[in-house]
Amino acid sequence: MNFYTDNPALKFQLSHPLMQKIVALKERNFADKDNYDYASRDFEDAIDNYERVLEIIGEICADIIAPNAESVDKEGPQALDNRVVYARGTQENHDALKKAGLYGMALPRQYGGLNFSMVPYVMAAELVSRADAGFANIWGLQDCAETIAEFASDDIKEEFLPRVSQGQTCSMDLTEPDAGSDLQAVQLKATYSEEDGVWYLNGVKRFITNGDAHIKLVLARSEDGTNDGRGLSYFVADNKHDHTVKVRRIENKLGIKGSPTCELVFTNTPAKLVGTRRLGLIKYVMSLMNGARLGVGAQSVGLSAATYSEALAYANDRRQFGKAIIEFPAVYEMVSTIKAKLDASRALLYETTRFVDVYKAYEAIEAERRLEAEEKAEYKDFQKSADAFTPVLKMFASEYANQNAYDCIQVHGGSGFMKDYACERLYRDARILTIYEGTSQLQVVAAIRHVTTGTYLKKIREYEAMPVNPEFHSFGERLVALTALYEKAVEKVTEAKNNEYLDFVARRLVEMAGHIIMSYLLILDASRDDQFRKSAEIYMNYGEAEVRKHAQFIGCFNIEDVDLYKINLVHDKKQIKT
Repeated sequence: MNFYTDNPALKFQLSHPLMQKIVALKERNFADKDNYDYASRDFEDAIDNYERVLEIIGEICADIIAPNAESVDKEGPQALDNRVVYARGTQENHDALKKAGLYGMALPRQYGGLNFSMVPYVMAAELVSRADAGFANIWGLQDCAETIAEFASDDIKEEFLPRVSQGQTCSMDLTEPDAGSDLQAVQLKATYSEEDGVWYLNGVKRFITNGDAHIKLVLARSEDGTNDGRGLSYFVADNKHDHTVKVRRIENKLGIKGSPTCELVFTNTPAKLVGTRRLGLIKYVMSLMNGARLGVGAQSVGLSAATYSEALAYANDRRQFGKAIIEFPAVYEMVSTIKAKLDASRALLYETTRFVDVYKAYEAIEAERRLEAEEKAEYKDFQKSADAFTPVLKMFASEYANQNAYDCIQVHGGSGFMKDYACERLYRDARILTIYEGTSQLQVVAAIRHVTTGTYLKKIREYEAMPVNPEFHSFGERLVALTALYEKAVEKVTEAKNNEYLDFVARRLVEMAGHIIMSYLLILDASRDDQFRKSAEIYMNYGEAEVRKHAQFIGCFNIEDVDLYKINLVHDKKQIKT
């Protein structure tokens, strides 16, 4: 079995028309072909290289990572002598990918990477997540290397990036006991020693994924007398296991148990400044978080793929009342909806990734030369689209992964509640997806400005203008009607000029935009490949009901209604006090 070759939906994404542009930009018109014998020589060669590597990853995922998932979940990592020791299966997974040279996929070839675009890298993340969402947190944190490649000095790049390509692991050390989502409250101290010419880190970090990694990106307070984000800088630390970084404990989590989530103590840990002082949170962490949210999108889609596989297999095998339960409408509706949500979130994942690919490529080119006016305009357009789609992707994909895991257990019935089936682990693993790298509520905060400024409506109009197969024209008409409902709802809320009212209905507005966008993406995909036709139809029905529901709520909901919810809570608080 191979997790890449058994899923034609992934190969389909490599055939998207925008891939020609993405590959040309990433390869600088194949400038590396004369310097590296493994460099792509043309577009067809690049896609062939992507597929060969994805086939290797797909095989490792199916033959090693997925079979190890249950034992890793039971065994978990341990903290011994202030260090992390991976579960046996986790170490096997890591060694297999390292031996295959699959770390540093997206890094430049000069640092030992494969110089792949983000699309195949995100596909690899989806494949690993389908096999074991917990291990994806270890493998996927090579995203940290992208931050080093983008913002660090040449000396830092030369020191750390080849090590990532060789398989050394990374962590991003952001949160603290008193600074969770509010990263402006970070207090871990960075002090510069004039005598040594070195920064030293002191303090505590908590909830750090893969916290004992070799290479650590640390957000720290470098400016005395500050208490906000303007006093924070970003540092890279080499975790040499010399006890300057100690693992105080590994958290005992509900799910993704193979991924060590650590509380760390830094004691005079040497570190190097990444980029410019005071821009740690404002610039570098925001960039890293966008990449991490794309990664959680891939993780969520991979987990959804696992839930669909488990639900479909069980529903076909389990017989009740003389026939397979997949033949009962209550069951086949559930399984088909899992598939539709999977395909919708995957379509959104790769659309977002393509936006990121193009703008990141232009960003790298801009560091080498001045962009032409047309290039600059494209760069800004794709960056804006990526900024708008990333929070919607993170919210929808993670919420759907949770819903799909829930429904997967329901398909299994009582058996799904037992440890005998993988769906129980998938359900626990899914729960974190709507929380870390920014909760769903925080994704709405990031997305709502793209509602009020018209970014989503502009993209919807672009999709509306794209040609689709005649059989989907009626869907297009329905989506035009839904877009009108969305516009009317946005107009009503924004005309009120009341921020509390906007915040209260923000999620409904963002969800309306998301359902319309994903419906268009699936129709466009179905017009290119018939494998998506049923999912497009099912999701269209589901999304239309959701959009109309939200439109109805907003249409009947007024500013003064917000107080109703406050009054209700105040009343309950009084009852608790008495």
